[in-house]
Amino acid sequence: MSFGDPNNPYGQQPPQAPQGPYGQQPPVPPQGGAPGYGYPQQGAPQQPQQPYGYPQQGQVPPQQGAPQYGGYPQQPQGPYGQPGMPGMPGMPQGYASWGARVGAYLIDGLIVGLIPGILYAIAIGMSASAATSIHPDYSSCQPGDMSCYQNAANSASSSATPGGAILCIVLAAIIALVAAIFILVKEGSTGQTPGKKALGIRLVKEATGQPIGFGMAFVRKICHFLDGIVCYIGYLWPLWDEKAQTFADKVAGTVVVRAQ
Repeated sequence: MSFGDPNNPYGQQPPQAPQGPYGQQPPVPPQGGAPGYGYPQQGAPQQPQQPYGYPQQGQVPPQQGAPQYGGYPQQPQGPYGQPGMPGMPGMPQGYASWGARVGAYLIDGLIVGLIPGILYAIAIGMSASAATSIHPDYSSCQPGDMSCYQNAANSASSSATPGGAILCIVLAAIIALVAAIFILVKEGSTGQTPGKKALGIRLVKEATGQPIGFGMAFVRKICHFLDGIVCYIGYLWPLWDEKAQTFADKVAGTVVVRAQ
């Protein structure tokens, strides 16, 4: 017998297993149905594989229209626009017109200045009437001494000022001060002075839509000097400003809106 004889079964080489790619041997499946990694058990139905990116069994797919990033649901977005702006739900509907603001200012000015103005007019009338009866004493003045003549005239004028005129002036100043404080208190606490209430407008904080308080109302009143520092252009600024603000409004962060 010869190992090279094809009729000799004992001399034949056993068949070689097929070579895998790159010279690696293919994995041998486990025998007898023993479970192994990557191989299904014998007789067990194979589960269809789901493509990558789809939810696994038992997971709830994300709702349509709610994009997720990194597996975390996005927070619901609020309505567009800034809080406190006119046109938002529960907020005033639009900014006040320039004409309404001017009308409210005139009404408030009339309230503050009407009675004091009357008292000032009375004081001026009393002083003018007393001045016509003044007779300065120039007897002690030397001829040509103009300073002596002036001092004598001033002395006669001051002594002739009636006490009633002085009382009217003091009373007018007190009334004007009390009325101005009243206007600021109403504007800070409710956003409406008597003039603003009559015209249907209200002063509010731009960021919150709420009244600004007495302190900020006082600061805003002081800031009005910016409106008149250059030919009073600040008072005209609401005519073309998108928020109808004066310079004082921009500094204080306030807007004047139509009241609901």
